[in-house]
Amino acid sequence: MASPSYRQKSPPLCGVYMNLVIVESPAKAKTIEKYLGKDYKVLASFGHIRDLPSKTGSVRPDEDFAMDWAVDTRAKKRIADIVNALKASDKLILATDPDREGEAISWHLLEVLEQKKALKDKTVERVVFNAITRKSVTDAIKAPRALDMQLVNAYLARRALDYLVGFTLSPVLWRKLPGSRSAGRVQSVSLRLITERETEIEQFQNQEYWTVDADIASTKGNNFPAKLVSLNGDKLTKFSLGDEKAGHGARDAVKAASLAVTSVVAKPVKRNPLPPYTTSTLQQDASGRLGFSATRTMQTAQKLYEGIDIGGETVGLITYMRTDGVSMVGEAISEARSTIKNKFGEKYVPEKVRIYKSKAKNAQEAHEAIRPTSFTRAPADLNLSGDQAKLYELIWNRAMASQMATAQLERTTIEIGDKAKTVGLRASGTVVRFDGFLVLYQERAKKAEADNVHLPNVVANDMVVAEKIEAEQHFTQPPPRYSEASLVKKMEELGIGRPSTYASILKVLQDRDYVTLDKRRFIPADKGRLVIAFLEEFFTKYVQYEYTAELEERLDKVSDGKLEWKKLLANFWDGFSAQVDGTKDLRVSQVLDALNVALGPMVFPEKEDGSDPRKCPTCDDGQLSLKVSRFGSFVGCTNYPDCKHTRPFGKNGGEAAPSADKVLGVDPDSGLDVWLKTGRYGPYVQLGEDKNPKRTGLPKEWPYDSIDLFKALKLLSLPRHIGDHPEDGKKIVGAIGRYGPYILHAGVYANLKTADEMFEVGINRAVTLIAEKIAKRGGGAGALKELGDHPETKKPIKVMAGRYGPYVKYAKINATIPQDVDPQDVTLELALEYIAAKQAKGTKKKKPAKKKKAVPKKKRRQLKRNRLQRQKRLRKNEPQKQLRK
Repeated sequence: MASPSYRQKSPPLCGVYMNLVIVESPAKAKTIEKYLGKDYKVLASFGHIRDLPSKTGSVRPDEDFAMDWAVDTRAKKRIADIVNALKASDKLILATDPDREGEAISWHLLEVLEQKKALKDKTVERVVFNAITRKSVTDAIKAPRALDMQLVNAYLARRALDYLVGFTLSPVLWRKLPGSRSAGRVQSVSLRLITERETEIEQFQNQEYWTVDADIASTKGNNFPAKLVSLNGDKLTKFSLGDEKAGHGARDAVKAASLAVTSVVAKPVKRNPLPPYTTSTLQQDASGRLGFSATRTMQTAQKLYEGIDIGGETVGLITYMRTDGVSMVGEAISEARSTIKNKFGEKYVPEKVRIYKSKAKNAQEAHEAIRPTSFTRAPADLNLSGDQAKLYELIWNRAMASQMATAQLERTTIEIGDKAKTVGLRASGTVVRFDGFLVLYQERAKKAEADNVHLPNVVANDMVVAEKIEAEQHFTQPPPRYSEASLVKKMEELGIGRPSTYASILKVLQDRDYVTLDKRRFIPADKGRLVIAFLEEFFTKYVQYEYTAELEERLDKVSDGKLEWKKLLANFWDGFSAQVDGTKDLRVSQVLDALNVALGPMVFPEKEDGSDPRKCPTCDDGQLSLKVSRFGSFVGCTNYPDCKHTRPFGKNGGEAAPSADKVLGVDPDSGLDVWLKTGRYGPYVQLGEDKNPKRTGLPKEWPYDSIDLFKALKLLSLPRHIGDHPEDGKKIVGAIGRYGPYILHAGVYANLKTADEMFEVGINRAVTLIAEKIAKRGGGAGALKELGDHPETKKPIKVMAGRYGPYVKYAKINATIPQDVDPQDVTLELALEYIAAKQAKGTKKKKPAKKKKAVPKKKRRQLKRNRLQRQKRLRKNEPQKQLRK
């Protein structure tokens, strides 16, 4: 795709002129305009102004990968504002973010302005700054450069790749695997990691092992714990004591031995600080220490980057937060060392400056690490609260510690045994001789000190006695499911994705219902496992870790100018399109046969009696197989429609499936049979066998085998009338919905923990739950938060609770707050951004409908005659048309 050439022009030698600066965020725009003064006008693009339309043909490989771009509807007003501002300006300065996406936003804007012929006789400059401070911004303005087309080409290559994979592979999924959503280039590989871990857990066979611990008493201090490490002269491995007999035998040997200290060894241990944060390590640490999701971490970091008010001026608190670099510029290192000396003393400053290099695969290190813009701004000195305070302290401590002295520790090991060397025990403990950088982590140091073993000052040949000798049984545990932090770490190790994409990848997987997040751990949904099994079976190469990492490396070469981007796309498309063409003749039955084999251990687990796990429990000669419908996947019999046995997709669904429908009894009111049945969406109870019988699904916590006539009648009696609300007299009812049991009053839903609670809750408790729910969401009337007045109009801005979620209210504008943003975290600056976005989007007023005039009776008859005559002519001419065809 040809890109226009933008010449760097010198500013006019005389005359007054205005410089137009474009940034991404409106909050950032106001701050930078204050820094630059009256000769500069700063406008926001609100991110990307255009993208590839979500339709077939936006990228055309047959036309040398020509790409069609569509301007976002909301961006049209912003572009118009920029065009108008350019008329009074002599220079356009593009100051979007200092990364690939920022470069692409600037390129898109220039392309659109060129098409509108708005750049005539204008100087175009590109500037980048790593922090929003007066010095960083003014220094950047003094050092402009041209647009980096290598970064733009890398963006075009990535965008085209993602589009081609998504819009080529997703239709294959829809045709061959009905009920599937879509597939992505990097998301699919990330999903494979999660599903493979789940398979590991399911196939894990735990192994028994035993350990022997003793409480050792000496005459020179308190008792201390020791572990058995050798027996009969042989070193013990983890599984040396594999059963109860071996464990108890080792315990008895320790009891019978006369013990003495055989050696005491004290060795110095050094602990060096870790490098400052990159995007991925920040996400990992914020998840582990603060419990933040990747999205929450990046949103909070964005606010810290854009800054807070300090002394009447908005100042950015941290450097740019999308980076894989671990280095800091010289000025920052000097300031850090100076702050360390003033705050902690000379001994905490190392002799040499610490220089770090990234160990992550494919790290480009194009930017600095994430650090405070000034180390003199300690967390305690700033008026921060909530997430911002926690994250800033994490970043400040890590960056500060990276330039501090090494911690000096001493590790002491005491070996204990008997003369015959029948048993050998070991005790160890660590003491901090000099805390060094650990001084910044006093709470963790105190906890470690409390957990540390305090050893007495014993020497070799001192006699000791083993007390409280215990043999303890253990079982090996399966690997844990991935958390957000561990998944990001694994992706970084494998070279999958890039720092700026991790948060969006994890969010997409959840939005597509391919995974769920339970107790901060990813669990693959049945739908996700089915999609990955399909891709591994028919698109093996494109979900391989090595291939995805290699493709990332080639994309990085495009960024470095070492590889032409269209050549990369051509090499990819040749193989990928051939693979897609190879699946065109595949029938759904062939796909399901392959998936039956691939997912066999999960869908058809082996039975204890050794019988065929795929044998249909309803008919004699049927086989269970995966089935698909527009509603999703399930397991059914191959003899359908003669045998209509079905059960939910998944291992657990198979274990709970009944062999046949059964009658639980008779409903005393209607005299109809009460059935317990199972369908593709799970077991349910049914009243009678009419055309449209009443049905209710079983609650998750009610096992299939526990359902009797009494429970079935309770379920069929829903919805339950709990009582009338004492304030408005409206009914409060209880029922079971898609997301579990709930109570409902006047459009307000309050969830309940269990179905039993729904059947037992009384009117007083129900009223309380409804009141708590209304208070939690603001009641739909009162403001959740008062943010203050608009800086220009002085009208109040509030955070309100609405029927469809929280929103920002200003005058007649209601701006929706994103789902992943806590309403209590919304600041005035963030609210102004939402309001500006809403204003840019605009609202089209509907034209008032014209009143239809009454048609006279005579006119209506004439119209009817004309219509009938037209139909008659069409019927008469139809045979002639068929003959011509």
